[in-house]
Amino acid sequence: MSETENPAARRASMVERQIAARGIDDPQILGAFTKVPRERFVPDRLSDSAYEDGPLPIGEGQTISQPYIVARMIDIADIGPGDRVLEVGAGSGYAAAVISRIVAQVFAVERHEVLAREAKRRVAELGYTNCTVLAGDGMKGLCDHAPFDAILVAARCEEVPRPLKEQLAIGGRLVVPVGGEDMQQLRCIRRVGQDRWESEDITSVRFVPLVRGTVTSNEEKPGRDLSLPELIAESCTPLPEIDGPDFAAAFDRFADKRVVMLGESSHGTAEFYAARAVITRRLVERHGFSIIAVEADWPDAAAYNRYIRGEAAPEDPAPPFQRFPTWMWRNTVMPGFLKELRAINAGRNEDERVGFYGLDLYNMSGSIAAILSYLDAHDPEAAAVARERYGCLTPWQSDPAMYGRSAITTGFAQCEEAVVQQCRDLLERAVEEGGQSFSAAMNARLVASAEQYYRAMYYGGSESWNLRDSHMADTLEHLLEYRGSEAKAVVWAHNSHIGDARATEMGMTRGEHNIGQLARERWGDDAVALIGFGTHAGTVSAAHDWDGDRKTMRINPSREDSYERLCHDSDVPRFLLDLSRGTTVAERLSDPRLERFIGVIYRPETERWSHYTEAVLSRQFDAFCWFDETRALAPLEDHEPDRRGSDTYPFGI
Repeated sequence: MSETENPAARRASMVERQIAARGIDDPQILGAFTKVPRERFVPDRLSDSAYEDGPLPIGEGQTISQPYIVARMIDIADIGPGDRVLEVGAGSGYAAAVISRIVAQVFAVERHEVLAREAKRRVAELGYTNCTVLAGDGMKGLCDHAPFDAILVAARCEEVPRPLKEQLAIGGRLVVPVGGEDMQQLRCIRRVGQDRWESEDITSVRFVPLVRGTVTSNEEKPGRDLSLPELIAESCTPLPEIDGPDFAAAFDRFADKRVVMLGESSHGTAEFYAARAVITRRLVERHGFSIIAVEADWPDAAAYNRYIRGEAAPEDPAPPFQRFPTWMWRNTVMPGFLKELRAINAGRNEDERVGFYGLDLYNMSGSIAAILSYLDAHDPEAAAVARERYGCLTPWQSDPAMYGRSAITTGFAQCEEAVVQQCRDLLERAVEEGGQSFSAAMNARLVASAEQYYRAMYYGGSESWNLRDSHMADTLEHLLEYRGSEAKAVVWAHNSHIGDARATEMGMTRGEHNIGQLARERWGDDAVALIGFGTHAGTVSAAHDWDGDRKTMRINPSREDSYERLCHDSDVPRFLLDLSRGTTVAERLSDPRLERFIGVIYRPETERWSHYTEAVLSRQFDAFCWFDETRALAPLEDHEPDRRGSDTYPFGI
């Protein structure tokens, strides 16, 4: 039996890679996780996913927590043999079962009777006689069984329940996430006397709310008695056809923002591109937006920027957007959109013209070529220095991922120092000169970030993702500074980049951030609008594997337990849903649900695990744009003339 089929081997691997590798070294904790079969605490259909590094659904809208989070809380609680422990929010019973392998007695309280009953059955079948699961209101604790040496709470609360503090033994520890819905602090409270407690905030976390056993009624609000699909239908702004004259008018509500981010739930949906083009054109024409920044590389986007600004193309230019997936930016939507931007710019002064810029960091080769071309024309001596500095990257430019594999071995520190110094030099030059030197500096930043990115890929974890999105946020910040204090930007990127990571499993369990989160943190919620896009069914342009052939694939209808199904069941074919805080619809969409993410890879046969993740829609986005039925994005290859020498390159329009 292979390791992937052997639960014990998978469990040992989980303990080593997900828990021990993150700094948990207590042998009692590691031993307990090694003993308890996590696959027994998830639904049968999910047993193959039991040892993934993340939460899994267990019913009643609840999840089994990420193993590392459970281990971290146990470690903070500092429990040991002979202790009596209370767990609040038992869920499937997994954490209580792990704790029972360490302590003398554990009591676990679960508000949902169905979950409590199943958890009790599981621990009984495993013979864990020192683990008692009860259905009840965890906020009241278990007075009859107190005092406890430790209490662990697996849900957030704005204020620590007094009964839990009072049920601690002297010297006992209470571990609980405390704070509002956006972010909490994992707090350790130690009872140091009869009426004295000391507390320490450990780390920022994201947890679902702690719910009382008896659900109190909320104050009456409009829409309170409607089903969620009915409430969405009542609250949304229905949209006309994309090519209608008033489609983008609904988005005028975001015109006062400094940054408007337009997402997509797939990289291959025609309606997402067409809608973003119409919305962006309106923001540019009517509301003073001068920056269009997209999930693409700087040197490739520069070809489009030159075209819309009426600048001459370089002699024998390299074709832009040749890296997989080419259809993301070489598709049948882009030529018309860029032609419209070119016409708008033709009637404007140089400083008022809109620009098209890339935020991403993959195209190391194109950036190096652009830097050297600029320096050859403006400073041949500096060009010679740059060639020497980039020498260590030269063998890897055609396949930078190979550099990452080599860079983690030995001897590449000097390469990092060299590319960073080149970046500094060009940034200083850009401050003094501006113009083309600014573009050269942005290419140098890309090379420096890409060098780190491809190296980080081979360490795994969240570092490479965080580096990439930090690079995109930094590039956006440089653009806003470069274009002036009044500059406003439209950003096109995937929902996974623009939807606040703190409201998804990315931030809640994997420690990842993204450009949407960073934008809110840098410029404030009032200056940023994050607008997600979604669909229920239709077709999509995607590949089965990375660097594979593009195919037109049928999208599975959205799952019944997803946000997409709620939107579909509203029976409104196209709409914009405002998720402003304080509205009834935002409040009622604040519980975690599944949300679909399709990138350039689509695997419908494993869609639940390949393309769905838990999120909180109303905290992830400021608004959500919906198209119930969508079509695949058409690639441009069959429609694009090759006119490289003309000033209308790259599209020949």
